[in-house]
Amino acid sequence: MQLVGITKGYTVADLFLPVLQDFSLTVEPGTITALVGPSGCGKTTLLRLIGELEPYQSGQIIKVTEEEGPMGYLFQEPRLLPWYSVLHNVELVLRPWYDSKEKRINRALEFLQLVNLEDYARFKPDQLSGGMRQRVSIARAFAYPARLMLLDEPFQNLDTQMRWSLVNAFLTLWKQDQRTTIYVTHDVPEALLMADTVVRLSNRPMQILETLTIDTPREERSLGDPQFIAMQARFYT
Repeated sequence: MQLVGITKGYTVADLFLPVLQDFSLTVEPGTITALVGPSGCGKTTLLRLIGELEPYQSGQIIKVTEEEGPMGYLFQEPRLLPWYSVLHNVELVLRPWYDSKEKRINRALEFLQLVNLEDYARFKPDQLSGGMRQRVSIARAFAYPARLMLLDEPFQNLDTQMRWSLVNAFLTLWKQDQRTTIYVTHDVPEALLMADTVVRLSNRPMQILETLTIDTPREERSLGDPQFIAMQARFYT
């Protein structure tokens, strides 16, 4: 995917507030790109533009063939339907793609098994912990046959153990189906351990300060490694 010269702003009380000004970014297909920047700099706005949830004033977003079609969106909160069971929250997104209910149920169960929630398939969302609800959302996002995944800080406001449990659940599914993923986070260690490319962003109007490409396999990464210590330091100077 290529974002070329994107400009986006809002008019408030007759004043134009620029969020993105001639912003360009290249995202390699089948990789995870993390966007890290200050609060309010425009990261979520950028996701909304890519997700076609709102227009931009000028520029161009060019997707490769593998990224065309439906998009998956994983939000900060789970956004599950409270009147449906866990199983049917996942099965719901499969309805346009499978005529057979049996196939949809079996497919939904496969994704719940991958995030270790098959035993909770008949539970309602309000019977689960916050972390478990977000794991259902991850399973649902991957069940939906999207080629492009947009993540808006889906692991925030959780304790450290739960956060890494969710990151691992996401990566388990992603390794089996390596969709182009653009991921917004404030957590630098999380970005460095999870992404192929980490983009450091400025305050508004948002610009790229630095792009870090991480070649180390994810299973070999360690925040104690001097390379990763040095990369973390770049975000705090």
